[in-house]
Amino acid sequence: MDEVSREEERLINALKTGTVLNSSDSILPEVITSTLPDRDVPDYGSVVDHRAQLAGLSSGAGSSHSASGGGIYNPQSGPVGAMVTAASAGNGGGPIVAATNGTPTLNGNGTTNGTGNGTTNHGSGDTPSVKHWNGVPMKPNHIPILNIHQIREQEKLSMNFTRNVATTRLPKDFGRTSVDDEKKLNMQPKTIPSPIRPFLSRGSVAERVLIFEKCPEKAPPRERVKEPVKLQSKPVNRLIPPNIHATLQRHLKNSTKAPYIPQFHFPNGKPPPTITTETTMQRLEQVFDKMPNYECTRDSFQVIVQMCQVPQYWRLPLFMCTQLTPNGAVDGDKFLHFWRQMTSFCHDAASRFVYIMSRGDRTRPYILPEDFAPLIQDVVDTHPGLAFLKEAAEFHSRYVHTVIARIFYNVNRSWTGKITTAELRKSNLLDVIQLLEEEEDINQIMAYFSYEHFYVIYCKFWELDRDHDLYIDQQDLARHNDHALSSRMIERIFSGCVTRSPRRGNNNPMIQGPNGPKMSYTDFVWFLLAEEDKSHPTAIEYWFRCMDVDGDGVLSMYELEYFYEEQQHRMESLGIETLPFEDCLCQMLDMIKPATPGCVTLADLKRCKMTPIFYDTFFNLEKYMEHEQRDPFAQRENDDLSDWDRYAAQEYELLVAEEGGDTQGEEETR
Repeated sequence: MDEVSREEERLINALKTGTVLNSSDSILPEVITSTLPDRDVPDYGSVVDHRAQLAGLSSGAGSSHSASGGGIYNPQSGPVGAMVTAASAGNGGGPIVAATNGTPTLNGNGTTNGTGNGTTNHGSGDTPSVKHWNGVPMKPNHIPILNIHQIREQEKLSMNFTRNVATTRLPKDFGRTSVDDEKKLNMQPKTIPSPIRPFLSRGSVAERVLIFEKCPEKAPPRERVKEPVKLQSKPVNRLIPPNIHATLQRHLKNSTKAPYIPQFHFPNGKPPPTITTETTMQRLEQVFDKMPNYECTRDSFQVIVQMCQVPQYWRLPLFMCTQLTPNGAVDGDKFLHFWRQMTSFCHDAASRFVYIMSRGDRTRPYILPEDFAPLIQDVVDTHPGLAFLKEAAEFHSRYVHTVIARIFYNVNRSWTGKITTAELRKSNLLDVIQLLEEEEDINQIMAYFSYEHFYVIYCKFWELDRDHDLYIDQQDLARHNDHALSSRMIERIFSGCVTRSPRRGNNNPMIQGPNGPKMSYTDFVWFLLAEEDKSHPTAIEYWFRCMDVDGDGVLSMYELEYFYEEQQHRMESLGIETLPFEDCLCQMLDMIKPATPGCVTLADLKRCKMTPIFYDTFFNLEKYMEHEQRDPFAQRENDDLSDWDRYAAQEYELLVAEEGGDTQGEEETR
């Protein structure tokens, strides 16, 4: 029993040193060195398979078995279910020693030595078997003897445990670090535990020895410690205290949600309080309850408009927003549904006006020219300043088309034929519509709805339209203002660069006649407004499009010379002294001061305050002569009025005077 005790003690010492032996005779032994500090671990030799020894003890046979490669268990190597291996001393082909009774041993050459007498001989002699390492005697191994049942139980536990342990063979230079590796290891924090040491204090002797046979390179995943992630830190500016925003950083770190930023952009207006909408809905329900069949006729719809708190002349478009009943009335349920849907989506006057004019079509967030017809017709029928026009029904449509053309000329700055909500907010159209119910004299509202302005425009068109088909050609337009415009400019006007087309929302496009293309009444309204007030932003764009022959967005010197040549010929035919083009060009460039030398852009003309003089110099001879003969220090009358308002007022007085003279002449002839 002393022999067994010594073998067991030797095995425990081997476990503490963390040494694993390779039993192959043909290769050098591989050693796993423990990571414990200040411990010298010798490099042992091969591994002896003690399963054969136990088999010899149980069967009494004296046969020898070779050790399994690398100390890994092979279930087919013997009848015994499981056994452990012990380490024996050896160094590069040195003697391999077995410390069991009844089992032959192998010498350094791999031959058997001894005949089962319970002793082990080293070489040929009767000296006791003592292992040596470089001349230093070592204690013999003590191997515990287990019965067959214990061995099978240990096998089951060991196999289940080692399935999750890596069995990769370690490199031959494992444990032998170089100088560079030692520097790297010293720089890294020692946070990774030893892959072998945690297993020394758990399980039975057989289980621990089997763990060493499997040679785990690292601990199981459940005990694996992740290496710390190395982040490249930015250089710290020492001039700024590192904790200058410590309070803010602490609040942001402790907060689990993103900071709340209230909405600051409302495309359709800022929503009003909910109680305001609900109050309006209750008032509308009370009004419809008092009406027969929960329906409202057109005559009594004014009460609904007042409850909705919208301008009076939104009345007819709002009345037509919902599908009417067979009696021509508004159904209360449909109107309430429409109003609730509109107020939940549109929150300011501009967005609600567009929603009402488009009759609740959210896929069309713009207003077309024909959408204004019901509103303007309601103005003609109900406004006190147009009471005299009720009897002349043939002029109703002319007035409606004139007002629509003026609205789009001033509001539709994008030239698309579609008024958007953004364009409506930038204009004064809603204010003018609100003013209609306050001002009884409609001629005082000179923007859009003035009857005097309509009268001047229509009379000018009637004078040019000789066949009165509401279309004029180039010859007709050439007679405007006693042939003031040059023929080259008239050709450019009829070329389509400024005339409206069907895709831009005009229902009356330019028509081809026997004398060439014709201009509609709507296009003539745009022409007259741009001709008489060249300082208006739309007028500047209008004439710039006409003069930009090549359409590159820049007026070159060649294009300016193209239009000035005809002006020179006309002045020479009238006996007027002409100015050479080079001198005229210098004057114009000094006046406009373009940002890019040698060319004039639209932005240059909008920035200049004398743009009308620039345009008249190149294509309007009569106004060019007026600018040349005008006293620059003379003060203009009614400076608060625009050029168009002064022109319309003068022309209206002349037309009234001519009409009065014609009336007196007719009376005298009678």
